[in-house]
Amino acid sequence: MIEPRAVAADSRRAAAELARLESAAAVVAQNLIDLDNNAARHDLDQRTLTGRTASEWAKAKDALTRLWESYAQLTKAITEARALRDRAGPEFAHQVVGPSITLSTSVVPLTQRGLLGAGQVTQTCTPGELLSEMESSFARVADVVARAGDVWQRLLSRSAETAASLENVRSLVRRSGSRTPQLDEADRRLKYFTATMSSDPLGVDEAELTAIRALIERADAERTSAGELRDTLSRRLADAHKLLDEIEAAERAAHFTAAHAASRISAGAAPIAEGPDLRPDLMAVDALAAAGHWALISPRLAEWTRRAQERQAVLDEVAVRNDGLLSARNELRGLFESYQAKAKRRGLDSAPELAAAAGRVRDLLYTAPVDLAAARVAVTAYQDALRDVAS
Repeated sequence: MIEPRAVAADSRRAAAELARLESAAAVVAQNLIDLDNNAARHDLDQRTLTGRTASEWAKAKDALTRLWESYAQLTKAITEARALRDRAGPEFAHQVVGPSITLSTSVVPLTQRGLLGAGQVTQTCTPGELLSEMESSFARVADVVARAGDVWQRLLSRSAETAASLENVRSLVRRSGSRTPQLDEADRRLKYFTATMSSDPLGVDEAELTAIRALIERADAERTSAGELRDTLSRRLADAHKLLDEIEAAERAAHFTAAHAASRISAGAAPIAEGPDLRPDLMAVDALAAAGHWALISPRLAEWTRRAQERQAVLDEVAVRNDGLLSARNELRGLFESYQAKAKRRGLDSAPELAAAAGRVRDLLYTAPVDLAAARVAVTAYQDALRDVAS
């Protein structure tokens, strides 16, 4: 006979586990929906994939299908556990912490059975074990989507810029009446690179694009006279110095904005990651220019400009995020003040329910640092209270 205290202990443990599973199921649902809506995930489905990407995405799609099936099994198990919760008996504990989920049932061929062998083999697991397996599967799928999306995001624009650079140099070569074999090779390799990147982003070699750009720049250097090269690179170098000044100013502004947001918003402020020190490399290019080594400048300046633009993009993103936090706070304040004005016009602002709700909003929204999520809930609660009082 099972001791009542043992049954009660099992029920408490099962109740705690059920609460954990319910919370996890809500998070799982949102993450699966976000993954389904991801742009790179849609691209992987819609494109004709080849090579490594085709192989990895086929496995990831199977895992994603199983994820949704497992989610259905998990939610079913939770629903059935809720129905048994009030009984707080062995059935409830088994449903939550026991092997209550059937993963598969297979028939054992007669020729493989013993006299006492079962005709079917059933594989089961606990809801918690199923959730752990789902976490592993999600990580594998998300990794494939993230890596493919990262390649497309970073290299599509770079390959388009390379193609534009190639066409520009080709036009200049035709105008000068000369011909450089490097451009033909660059064109062939760029077409292959672009096609590969479209169908097999996980198999593309990023270094190939750098090599293609080097071919184009070499062809351009051969076409350009020493005077033209000097004038062009002088302008580019001046632009680089201007860009460096802008980046340094943006870094100062971004640090200020990050500190400003962090002091006023309790969570979510984006920190400023340390970036490369761009000034020494640009000074090295200046030294080459001073020594008259113009042919050596173009690839170094192009690489410096690429890194500088990437740093500028990071700073812009951080600034937008931190400005957005402060804007969100100000929008909530404006919304709350409009509700207060509405309550005052109707003579309802002294109602106890509204006064309490308003105090909660003021405590959360006008005291730094602000918890935006809690403040948003408080403003909504004030709106609901106003609606109730006014009705």
